[in-house]
Amino acid sequence: MRRLKNGLCGLALVLAGVLSVVPLPAQAVQPDEVLSDPALEGRARDLSKDLRCLVCRNENIDESNAELARDLRLLVRERLLAGDSNPEVIDFVVERYGEYVLLRPTASGANWLLWAAGPFMLLVALGVAAGFMRARGRASKDEDQGLSAEEQSRLDQILDD
Repeated sequence: MRRLKNGLCGLALVLAGVLSVVPLPAQAVQPDEVLSDPALEGRARDLSKDLRCLVCRNENIDESNAELARDLRLLVRERLLAGDSNPEVIDFVVERYGEYVLLRPTASGANWLLWAAGPFMLLVALGVAAGFMRARGRASKDEDQGLSAEEQSRLDQILDD
């Protein structure tokens, strides 16, 4: 009985240790921010997941504890209470903070260059690799021809000396 009890205590400690290391999704939304209308709150949460915290960089405002993220969450809820649609809220936030606030930027305007840069660089790298392989193939064919008669006679002369 005592072994079972010690084993369960050990298991509980291991489980607690694992849970303390495993990252759990953090929800930074404070109770005073939550809207009373569940439909509007759901829309606010959906919009918040697509907006970047400008302090934390790669975290959405729904998960960030930064003060600016809280201000953005409140701004989104204010716009929803004012009757704005989801695209209108996003447009308002982008107009105020710039397109960097979007976690998934659009592929329009100057952003098309960023979207196209990856595939373009891949094509350039493949072209360089193909050119290198082709040149290497030609070089190995030239090496297989052996010595010319003039080179062979010169080599023989050097070896005789």
